[in-house]
Amino acid sequence: MMLDVKEVARYLAVSEKTVYRWISGKEIPAYKIGQSYRFNRVELLEWATERKIKVSHDLFSEEIAAGSDMPSLTDSLAAGGIHYSLPGSDKENLLRSIVNVMPLPADIDRDFLAEALLARENLGTTAIGDRIAIPHVRNPIVFHIGSPVLSLCFLDHPVDFGALDGQGVDTVFTLMTPTVRSHLHLLSRLGFALHLPELRKIVNRSSTAQQITAAFAACEARLNDAGRK
Repeated sequence: MMLDVKEVARYLAVSEKTVYRWISGKEIPAYKIGQSYRFNRVELLEWATERKIKVSHDLFSEEIAAGSDMPSLTDSLAAGGIHYSLPGSDKENLLRSIVNVMPLPADIDRDFLAEALLARENLGTTAIGDRIAIPHVRNPIVFHIGSPVLSLCFLDHPVDFGALDGQGVDTVFTLMTPTVRSHLHLLSRLGFALHLPELRKIVNRSSTAQQITAAFAACEARLNDAGRK
């Protein structure tokens, strides 16, 4: 669902005047439809996350209700795995390394997937700050897989993603899904999770896969509780 200016102002706890100022300065992703502006929920979340702008839990309430029958973020991470010390001297080589380690069916065209991820990066960075990036395609590509796959990769050295905070990226989440709906749902949940300082503190190369998975499970439980209120 697309959001209007009033909803964006409420979710970000700012005035509508501030939202219009962001629009005027082309600082926020917005679409002009007739005489009004509309905002994509996931793009707004990515934008706010990169700029460390706090987002209201209300932004996720509909996603929680609509996604009750979907695989969880934790299950998707378990399916994709946590991988350490991935090589890559630049974004292209890194994305190919990531695609190669993801547990995907043999018939998936990994070269095509890497090119699609790189094309998305060329439109604008998926780095969200604090050395983290979430490479994904702008328009979800549906793959013939049984359930969503979310892989977390720690790099052997930082790679320049053109992040707003100027830091190189050494922590990368990559998501592949069987449906557009699950793609948007899980991308939203991941964005929410990475807003939490306590989870960001655990998501690092010195943490074990068990510690990271447990942190995501706790975060998802918190998100579900917030959606029921």
